[in-house]
Amino acid sequence: MTNNDVLRRIRYAFDFNDSKMIAIFAQAGHDVTREQVSDWLKGDDDPAFKECNDVQMAIFLNGLINDRRGKREGEQPAPEKRLNNNIIFRKLKIALDLKAEDILKIIGLTKVSIGKHELSAFFRKSDHKNYRECQDQVLRNFLNGLQIKYRPKT
Repeated sequence: MTNNDVLRRIRYAFDFNDSKMIAIFAQAGHDVTREQVSDWLKGDDDPAFKECNDVQMAIFLNGLINDRRGKREGEQPAPEKRLNNNIIFRKLKIALDLKAEDILKIIGLTKVSIGKHELSAFFRKSDHKNYRECQDQVLRNFLNGLQIKYRPKT
């Protein structure tokens, strides 16, 4: 999944407007313009579309953690220069204060099931023998589950 796709899905699931998106970036100490946010959220085929790079996405996720859980004392974590699905998944888990059971329920809302051991493998360090790379489909199902949970059809 692209960073732009993840950003669009998070925005939709939580019904964030442009001002809220800007405020989330500000929570991580980074200023963005409404135009930047708008360009990142445009469809890939739109001429004004701009790619959201890994650092920008990491800043957004750090801001989301600060927004949902409060800023931690001391120095704020530096945004990662390279992101993968595992890091995005972990940051969302932290931001939403989710336990393994909560994540399994959220993914289950999409009629997909994964095991607790499979899930824990996504959150291990990359050099651990039981580490597993989180595939796009797993992250997509999690984001779809968030949308079902936090933005039910009305």
